Amino acid sequence: MATFLYKLGRFAFRRRRYVALVWVALLALAGFGAASAATSTSSSFSIPGTEAQKAFDLLDQRFPGSSSDGATARIVFKAPANEKMTGPDAKAEVKKVSNELTDGSDQIKSVSDPYATGAVSKNGSTAYVTVAYKVNAMELKDEAKDSLEDTAAAAQKAGYTVEIGGDALQAMPETGSGEIIGVILAGIVLVVTFGSLVAAGLPLLTALIGVGIGVSSITALANVLDLGSTTSTLAMMIGLAVGIDYALFIVSRYRAELAEGREREEAAGRAVGTAGSAVVFAGLTVVIALVGLAVVNIPMLTKMGMAAAGTVAIAVLIALTLIPAMLGFVGKRVFGRKARKAADAKKTSLAKGEAHPEAKPNMGTRWARFVLRRPLMVLLVGVIGLGAIALPVSSLEMGLPDDGSQPTSTTQRRAYDLLSDGFGPGFNGPLMVVVDAKGSDNPHAAAADVEKKIKGLDGIAAVYPAAFNKAGDTATITAVPKSGPSTVETENVVHSIRDAAPELKSSTGAEVLVTGSTAMNIDFSQKMNDALLPYLALVVGLAFLLLMIVFRSILVPLKAALGFLLSVVAALGAVVAVFQWGWLGGLFGVEQTGPIMSMMPIFMVGVVFGLAMDYEVFLVTRMREAYVHGERPAEAIVTGFKHGARVVTAAAVIMIAVFSGFIGASDSMIKMIGFGLAIAVFFDAFVVRMAIVPAVLALLGKRAWWLPRWLDRALPNVDVEGEGLRKLEAESSGSSDPDEKRELVNA
Repeated sequence: MATFLYKLGRFAFRRRRYVALVWVALLALAGFGAASAATSTSSSFSIPGTEAQKAFDLLDQRFPGSSSDGATARIVFKAPANEKMTGPDAKAEVKKVSNELTDGSDQIKSVSDPYATGAVSKNGSTAYVTVAYKVNAMELKDEAKDSLEDTAAAAQKAGYTVEIGGDALQAMPETGSGEIIGVILAGIVLVVTFGSLVAAGLPLLTALIGVGIGVSSITALANVLDLGSTTSTLAMMIGLAVGIDYALFIVSRYRAELAEGREREEAAGRAVGTAGSAVVFAGLTVVIALVGLAVVNIPMLTKMGMAAAGTVAIAVLIALTLIPAMLGFVGKRVFGRKARKAADAKKTSLAKGEAHPEAKPNMGTRWARFVLRRPLMVLLVGVIGLGAIALPVSSLEMGLPDDGSQPTSTTQRRAYDLLSDGFGPGFNGPLMVVVDAKGSDNPHAAAADVEKKIKGLDGIAAVYPAAFNKAGDTATITAVPKSGPSTVETENVVHSIRDAAPELKSSTGAEVLVTGSTAMNIDFSQKMNDALLPYLALVVGLAFLLLMIVFRSILVPLKAALGFLLSVVAALGAVVAVFQWGWLGGLFGVEQTGPIMSMMPIFMVGVVFGLAMDYEVFLVTRMREAYVHGERPAEAIVTGFKHGARVVTAAAVIMIAVFSGFIGASDSMIKMIGFGLAIAVFFDAFVVRMAIVPAVLALLGKRAWWLPRWLDRALPNVDVEGEGLRKLEAESSGSSDPDEKRELVNA
């Protein structure tokens, strides 16, 4: 592989104009596709194989035209002090609001009458109007949303407290200027690392081109492939981080090769042949982890993973082709002035056969020597420290965000609180019980039996009468729990109804299914829990095999996998502490604590594993390279840190900066993902890879690189260390004929 990538790097360097034109053309094509594509109206969310989804699909089939996925809004009224919503003035105001809503948009399917449907609290202080729309929230016109807000504002002027809940006012998540700040911080880190504005600008430029192509392609295909709004945000987040990192490693190795006195084209070829090999395998681990999300069998998550994996693949291709092409354009400006003078002096002294004075040990070298002196102490401090941070995971509660998790400044959250105060906490998470009585002799009697059974269960506050479809063979019963939608008590109520379903079917012939947003969230969380171990086994297993091929070792990949598990559990502990317990919540803009998003553990396992392996590959590959070329294990560790620690540190800081930029997002899911990934990268890069890894390698010594002979023969040799390049260089240096040298390089 190293030889192939070496030739690719040289080709891209020589044909830099054509390579650059191809990538610019791809960017323009993707941009044109995004600009001309229809806006995505998708807000679909399905969980195949769950009872809630089965019931949801049955409703679509038995209640045609019901727009079960249509947007809804709840306009919640609260009467002024010493007044009630049952008074004549209040009734007149509610009637006025209902009429204005009906006239305000042709997308409205129905507007309920709270006095006819019993949507008035027992004390008369609160009432609500339910507005059902013909289309989903993403397809709602601005006029419909404006009409909703204007009508509520007019009622407020009449002295009533009016808030709007539901998904009708759902907006695209705003990430604000956070990611821009992240990119700026990444630029500063690059300038400090390279000491050259040109060298710092290259990774930023190429990463933005890669993200531009990836996100534009996602936007262009969003409507066709039914992609949600968070898909492009995730692709941007990960694509930007890995794009900068991969380019950083290639540019850094190119500078090192130039500093060794090599010509520019040769340096570009060797940079892509060595660091590029690590980029390929690091990218493969990220892609495996993201594509592996498909095993969860949740379409939304699969699409998010596939889209992000595509953006990562683009970042790898750009690092291998566009970066060497751009290096051809910038020439020696890839160094700062001071570094250019030092490189020229070294090249001159090497040409004259003079000894060049050795540079002082850098921070990476000094740190590696410190770890080698006290490996056991460093190992214990790292493991115990991360273990302590991971302790909050024992209190992990999972769920999906609803209006109750929104900031108190939003009308959705205020409407949620008004309904809880007026009708009880369970009112915000009603359960929809679907009675499929097609196989029953008396559907109405079957529905009555189901109602009676539900009323007798613990934890039920109210049960509303069954509503049948036109055919009279299917009914829906609304059951309101006593507890809130995200509580364990409500989950127990759902299980109690489902446990009673077999008995009801045998006695009535009707099948009973529980659905609704609350039941859907419970099923989603359960499905994520069930998929976690198989997903972990798949991703870690494939990556272990990949790393075994790269490092020709069993213990090094095993150490990498165990270190990753430690860092991801510690990161989840930090997420629980901040978003569930509220520790330092104000610092990170967490206005409302609550359960951790259900997909967070499996999502972090996937993404963090891929990113964690980046640092493992980049750092340990250099150690492996030194060991293969004759250095002792301890010397190889020092060499790896001497050349890789500064770059890995810069890469980690850049990734943390990019992910941290998304903590300022308005969407709680994006905020949580940004924080989780940023803290996970911090733990993995600075504690696991920079401390625990060298400590373990120091304790293992030569045993770290042990591989059974039969396995060594069975595994393919991908030559990440660039041994083939050394042979090529030796053969080439043995010939003085330029044509013969060219033939050897092109062989």
